[in-house]
Amino acid sequence: MSREFKKYLLSLALFGSNGIVASAISLPAEQIVLLRTLLGAILLTLALALASRRDGEGARLAFLEHPRQALALACSGAALGMGWIFLFEAYQLVGVGAASLAYYCGPVIVMALSPLLFKESLTPGKLAGFAAVAAGAFLVAFQPGGAALDARGLMLGGLSAVMYAVMVVFSKRAPEVRGLEAASIQIVASFAAVALHTALGAGLPTPAAVASAGLPAIVMLGVVNTGIGCYLYFSSIGRLPVQRVAVCGYLEPLSAVALSVLLLGEPLTPCRALGAALIVGGAAACELWGRRPLVPSGSVASSDGA
Repeated sequence: MSREFKKYLLSLALFGSNGIVASAISLPAEQIVLLRTLLGAILLTLALALASRRDGEGARLAFLEHPRQALALACSGAALGMGWIFLFEAYQLVGVGAASLAYYCGPVIVMALSPLLFKESLTPGKLAGFAAVAAGAFLVAFQPGGAALDARGLMLGGLSAVMYAVMVVFSKRAPEVRGLEAASIQIVASFAAVALHTALGAGLPTPAAVASAGLPAIVMLGVVNTGIGCYLYFSSIGRLPVQRVAVCGYLEPLSAVALSVLLLGEPLTPCRALGAALIVGGAAACELWGRRPLVPSGSVASSDGA
């Protein structure tokens, strides 16, 4: 196993633990995401500045030459931030496992809309993958003989998937701005959008509220899971085969489900386990039959579900 692949797997493990870490923070979802994006933006911006300095004075940042693509990435980042708010609210209502699986229906939404948005054809294999995801989502949400999950939580999980799809669509409009540079723009834009939403809604958290809400978990989520996680991801995927990145990326929602069962005690019935397998397997199949990643490899959309 190469060093780059180990870094990639470690980044997926960090992303998969987002919901677990967030469960230890006693703040509204908007404020959790605000702090996450703030710390992540600071770390990624510093990493980008150091990388640019290392590359020399002659290395020109791509977004300066492609302002429209930078704007598309900013819109993508805003959708990313709103999607995280919906996702973290869903964590609190339906649990980490179910919310993570709902979020990962996002790539399949893009696949279903690809004939209209990108003039791409839907093959029988892609349609089969889409049907598997739909069946899996039904099994995760509704348990035969058991209680259904919270309706509002399911709606928020679905909205997080829609925001994922919006993020992907705008990411595809920035093919020349990639890697750490693209991720930095997206995370900074995420912070700006979340800050505005939070200021108009729950209100900005006070230092005292942050200190008493679980400061170690906040630092872990923002610095380690978001900042370091994104750095590990973007410093490794450029040196790995595209298909490996695409397929192994679905270890993230699987790890989220496994961790929610092991650490949070969330129930995993045979029916829900089958639904999880159908969602992850169907989404991975869609991506394999797509012959290319759903988003450019330089976008944060391709990894961070959380």
